[in-house]
Amino acid sequence: MSTARITTRFAPSPTGELHLGNARTALFSWLFARHHGGRFVLRIEDTDTERSKESYTTALMADLAWMGLAWDAGPPYLSNPSDGGEYRQSRRGAVYARHSATLDASGLTYPCYCTPLELELSRKSQLAAGRPPRYAGTCRELSAEARVRKSAQGVSPTTRFRVPTGKFVEFDDMVHGAQRFATDDIGDFILRRADGSAAFFFSNAIDDAEMGITHVLRGEDHLTNTPRQLLVLEALGLRAPTYGHLSLLVGADGAPLSKRHGATSVREFRERGYLPTALTNHLFRLGHSSGENGVLPLDVMARHFTVKHLGRAPARFEESQLNVWQREVAHHLPMEESERWLSAETPADIDTDRRRAFIAAIRPNVLLPKDVARWREVVFGPSPALEGDALARVREAGPQFFQAAAQAAAADPSLDSIVSAVKAATGAKGQALWKPLRLALTGTPEGPELAPLLKAMAGASIHERLNRFAA
Repeated sequence: MSTARITTRFAPSPTGELHLGNARTALFSWLFARHHGGRFVLRIEDTDTERSKESYTTALMADLAWMGLAWDAGPPYLSNPSDGGEYRQSRRGAVYARHSATLDASGLTYPCYCTPLELELSRKSQLAAGRPPRYAGTCRELSAEARVRKSAQGVSPTTRFRVPTGKFVEFDDMVHGAQRFATDDIGDFILRRADGSAAFFFSNAIDDAEMGITHVLRGEDHLTNTPRQLLVLEALGLRAPTYGHLSLLVGADGAPLSKRHGATSVREFRERGYLPTALTNHLFRLGHSSGENGVLPLDVMARHFTVKHLGRAPARFEESQLNVWQREVAHHLPMEESERWLSAETPADIDTDRRRAFIAAIRPNVLLPKDVARWREVVFGPSPALEGDALARVREAGPQFFQAAAQAAAADPSLDSIVSAVKAATGAKGQALWKPLRLALTGTPEGPELAPLLKAMAGASIHERLNRFAA
């Protein structure tokens, strides 16, 4: 590692919701920084003015905060567009213009007048010939007179970087190891769009250098971008970060994660009631091996995070595995956190003791807040209707069974009181005792333990549910 303080960054484009793949990138970048006692920077790459929206910026910051990924530098949380300008590319035009002028003065750029149609035709021609598509250099050696004619025709040029020929760009990737790219295979790339704004290759590299980013973790789809950015930084005499390109996140079928696999954004999982610790623990194990079992808080994850454990194979996201973590986290939440998590699904007109008793009883049977509805109806709704085998099982127990149960419930609606009375009156035990009681009280053959469930149920309701089978 470099002797400079480790500084990582997460640099999303606010053109949509925070996707799980990007959330994992943010998590790994945060963990890497924290592992080394370094800094984590949030930068908003909003130069795509047509697609970038402030609402997306606000939402992704909320998602990162929900995950617990606090940034050390970047836009203030839920800020307005005028804040944190240093970390918003849309407000850094003067920085890019200064570095662009340096390259222009060095003869390392040139105007390109090729239209999108011409570029597409050239691309198709190269593919048809079995060659990798790259810019053909059409405008690289245009004469001054030709450029004047193009401008006179009203064509607004882009600005391309003049890639040196016959060389190689080499770097050591933290995940993929030694990399070597021939410059002849790269092609001259765009630094500035026709409207003068900085293109990704340029602004991204400049910001990493100016913000002191020492290490960059990003998706492996950016691997081929790296030699271009290294060429720019070398030409400007700027320090390049160490790169690591993460394996892609795919669905259970091995295809790139998309809407057809179900929820793919952090917002969707948040709104469904997934807990941040469950999501971060699942993401931590996707493409990163760890011998640490069980639920880990973020600080412990950071201690055990290492780039040596990052895999190169695509990482498969499966909601069923996320549910394993969700169940583990949900069932061990402190009561106060469980109350907040389930508050929207818990009746508002019950006292604190009954609310806590209800949550304590159903928590082992709840994966997501929506699961509360079933047990809310069981505990606070009308007496459950029985039919078929369930009704037959209750009738089989007989009136004497339920007379004893109802009389005990009228005096003391606890399960111990009811069970003792039934045993004394009928001698029932085992399934002959517990199954009729559970069916009469809840309408279901399985579910939360009866004793804590009855603590949440009104005594009058317990008596009524038992007494209806006493005749």
